[in-house]
Amino acid sequence: MDKKVKLIIGIAGASGVIYGIRLLEALKTLDQVESHLVMTSTARMNIGLETDLDAKEVEALADVVHKDTNLAASIASGSFRADGMIVAACAMKTLSDIVHSRADSLLTRAADVILKEQRRLVIMPRETPLHTGHCKLMYEACQLGAIIAPPMPAFYTKPGTIDDIVNHSVGRVLDLFDLETGLVTRWQGPNDTQAK
Repeated sequence: MDKKVKLIIGIAGASGVIYGIRLLEALKTLDQVESHLVMTSTARMNIGLETDLDAKEVEALADVVHKDTNLAASIASGSFRADGMIVAACAMKTLSDIVHSRADSLLTRAADVILKEQRRLVIMPRETPLHTGHCKLMYEACQLGAIIAPPMPAFYTKPGTIDDIVNHSVGRVLDLFDLETGLVTRWQGPNDTQAK
C-alpha cells in the first residue's frame, strides 16, 4: 500500500490567499496527498476581501482542518509524520514569528515543528517593497532550513490570465515536493526563430 503524502497548508494574513486556495485545489486532485489546513483569522478575513469564496468553502478543499487556536492539534507535535508544510501567502508578521520560534498559534507552531524535525518548510512571502528587516527575516528563515518561494511570475509562459500566473507559482512550489499537477508550463528552450 502506498503511503499518503501529508502536507500542511498554512494560510496567513497576507494579501494573496489565492495561492493557498489554489494549492488546496491542486492537492485535492492528487489521491496520494492528505492535506491539513490551518488559517489565521486575518486569512479568513482576506478570503472574503480577495475572492468570491468564504472560509467554509476553502476549508472544504482540505482533507483535515485545524483551528489556529488549537495548540493541541496533531500537527503541533513532532510525532505527526508530516512530509512538509507550505505557508501561502505568508505575512511578514507570521514569517517573523516562525524565524523567532514564537509558536503561539497553531500555524507558527506547526512551522516550528517542521523545522525542528528537519522537514521541508516552504514559505511564500507576499509583500512589496521589502525593507532590510524583511530581507533579514527571509535570510534567517533560510538559515533555519526553510525555502523561500515568493510568488514571482514567469513570463516565458506568456500568461494570459491571473490564473495562469497563480497556477505557475503554485505548480513550482509543488515541484519542491515532487508533486505533479499539470499546472507548470515547462521551459523547453527557445525555438529557432526566438533564438535569433
